[in-house]
Amino acid sequence: MRPNKRDELVRKALQVFYRDGFHATGMDKLVVETGVSKTSMYKHFRTKEDLILAALQLRDESFREDFLRRIGEMSDSPAGQLLASFDVLGEWFQEEEYRGCMFIKAGAEFQERDHPIHKQSAEHKRIMLDHFTDLARQAGVREPEHLACQILLLQEGAIVTAVFLKSCDPARDAKAAAQVLLDSALA
Repeated sequence: MRPNKRDELVRKALQVFYRDGFHATGMDKLVVETGVSKTSMYKHFRTKEDLILAALQLRDESFREDFLRRIGEMSDSPAGQLLASFDVLGEWFQEEEYRGCMFIKAGAEFQERDHPIHKQSAEHKRIMLDHFTDLARQAGVREPEHLACQILLLQEGAIVTAVFLKSCDPARDAKAAAQVLLDSALA
């Protein structure tokens, strides 16, 4: 396979893993879903876990790029971007193919903290936390690290709630809670 075929394989595998889960998706299913032979898959990825790691890396890069670009489009102030993050989540929750956070799923399926897939999923969350800490710091809040942790907690709760409770508006409700926390941290 040419290098762009490898990237295509990772993109297609990402869609299958997101839709069906990691443990529930075997290599035979990936062969059918991606149209790539097992031999070709194993040329690029020694194991299914290697393919999962590549898919998570792609998801991390694409999600962060899209998410951070979108909050920047919604607000040019750091405090506004913290709050806009919930509006972006709300948009995501409305997508037909929304099935929650791939990194939460990966962490749940690979729970050993030293497992490479768990570590990569935790790294995605740490990078997001660092970004929100920087925004909180730029906004001039007291204890920016603390506020960033609270913001991330509200986001993660909204992500999970959006999967299970269609009668709620988790992005709106989490944003309202974040506004209270932000106002308190700025006072």
